[in-house]
Amino acid sequence: MLIHPRDILLDDIVLTHSLFLPTEKFLQELHHFVRAGGMEGPEGLGQKQACLAMLLHFLDTYQGLLQEEEGAGHIIKDLYLLIMKDESLYQGLREDTLRLHQLVETVELKIPEESQPPSKQVKPLFRHFRRIDSCLQTRVAFRGSDEIFCRVYMPDHSYVTIRSRLSASVQDILGSVTEKLQYSEEPAGREDSLILVAVASSGEKVLLQPTEDCVFTTLGINSHLFACTRDSYEALVPLPEEIQVSPGDTEIHRVEPEDVANHLTAFHWELFRCVHELEFVDYVFHGERGRRETANLELLLQRCSEVTHWVATEVLLCEAPGKRAQLLKKFIKIAALCKQNQDLLSFYAVVMGLDNAAVSRLRLTWEVRRPLPFLPGDLGILGSPLWDPCRNHKSYREVISKMKPPVIPFVPLILKDLTFLHEGSKTLVDGLVNIEKLHSVAEKVRTIRKYRSRPLCLDMEASPHHLQTKAYVRQFQVIDNQNLLFELSYKLEANSQ
Repeated sequence: MLIHPRDILLDDIVLTHSLFLPTEKFLQELHHFVRAGGMEGPEGLGQKQACLAMLLHFLDTYQGLLQEEEGAGHIIKDLYLLIMKDESLYQGLREDTLRLHQLVETVELKIPEESQPPSKQVKPLFRHFRRIDSCLQTRVAFRGSDEIFCRVYMPDHSYVTIRSRLSASVQDILGSVTEKLQYSEEPAGREDSLILVAVASSGEKVLLQPTEDCVFTTLGINSHLFACTRDSYEALVPLPEEIQVSPGDTEIHRVEPEDVANHLTAFHWELFRCVHELEFVDYVFHGERGRRETANLELLLQRCSEVTHWVATEVLLCEAPGKRAQLLKKFIKIAALCKQNQDLLSFYAVVMGLDNAAVSRLRLTWEVRRPLPFLPGDLGILGSPLWDPCRNHKSYREVISKMKPPVIPFVPLILKDLTFLHEGSKTLVDGLVNIEKLHSVAEKVRTIRKYRSRPLCLDMEASPHHLQTKAYVRQFQVIDNQNLLFELSYKLEANSQ
C-alpha cells in the first residue's frame, strides 16, 4: 500500500520532534497555531485540519506514554476543548473530531480530576522476588508511575523491602529506606546520612547521585542496591552468588530443545511488544533533552544479556565431559530453532553465550561434540552467515529484510544504527532542523513497527511439563561474574588453549 509523502512527513515529526523540541513545548506551539487558525472559510478549515491531523497522529503514537507527562496532558486537554468548540463550524472535521474524542479517552487525558484513578497493582521488581505465579503471567509494559516492591541491602547483607515508583529518584529511595529503618532525618551534609550504591556480582560499585532517577532498570543482572554511610562505602561487598556450584543435572538437561526455543521466543515477543517504539529514540537521544523512562527497553536488553550468561552458566556447571558436549549440541539446536522462529534476539544471545571466552576455550569439549558444523570462532554457525559482523552485519541485514512479520530483531543492532545516525549528523544545521536526519531516524523506528505488525502464533503443545519449562525459561538463574566463569572453566579443562 502506497503511503502519501505528507503522512510520512507527519510521522517523521511525531516520532522525532523531541530531538529538537521537548514534547510540552511542541504541544504548546501546536496550541498557538490552532488559536491562530480560528477563522472561518477554506483557509481556516485547512489550518484546523492540519492541526487536527497532527494531534490525532500524536495521540495515536504516544497514547499511554502521555500519562507520565502531566504538563503535556493539560495542554492536550486544552487543545481538545479548543478544537471541539469549533467543530460545528467545519462539518468536514466531524469524523476526525470523533476519533479525537476516542483517543483522548483512551489515553485518560479527558478530565483526570473528575475521578480517582483505580488502585494500581504493586509489582515485584523483576528478579528480586522469584515467584512462580508472577513469572507465568503475561508481561505488560512498565510505566514510570508504576509502583514496585524492591529490596535495598545494608552492608551486613540484611535488607529492607520498600515500595516505590519505578521512576523514583535516588533521593526518594533513600527517603523510603530511612523511614523503614526509622532513622531520624539528617541534614544532607552529615557524614552519617545514607548514600545509595549499585554493587555488581563482580564487586564493582557505582555511587548513585541523589538526583538520578529510573535507576531500578539500569541495574545489571545480579546487581543490587545498597544503602550505607560514606565511611562504609569501601567495605561493601557483593551478595554471595545466588547459584551454588553443586553436582547434578539442572533443568536444561531434562527439557527438549523445541520447548525451550518456543518458550524463549514467546517470552521475548512479550517483552518486545512491551517496548514502545519511542523508547528506542529516547534511549539513544536522551542526552540532549533529559532522560525519560525506557524501562521496557532496558529490561529487554537485560534479558538478552541474561540469556547469554545462562548459556555459559549451564555449560560451565556441567562437570561430566560427555553431558557437557551434549549440552553444547542442545544449545546449538536451540539457536537454530530460534532462528527458524524468526527470533533473532534469542539466536544471537545463545550464540554469544557459546562464544563466551570461558566456554569457547573448552577445546576438549568442543572436539567431543563433532561433527556438528561449529567450532569456537567459526562464523558459519548452523550453516548460516548471520553471525558474521563483516560489512556492518551485511548478512544479518539481508536475512532479516526477507523475513515477514512477526520478527524479533537483534535489538542492540537497532540501537547501534540509531547511535550512528545520531553521531553521524547534526540535528540542527545553521539553526534549521535537519529533516534528512529526522527521516532516517523515523525510518529505523518504522522497521520496529513493521516487525510487530502481525501477532506471534507458535504451535506450543501443552505438555505435562509445559508450565515447569515456562517458569524455568522466564526466570533463569545465572552467573554474570566473568572471573567466576573463568574459574569454573579452568576447573573443567585446565590446559585448553
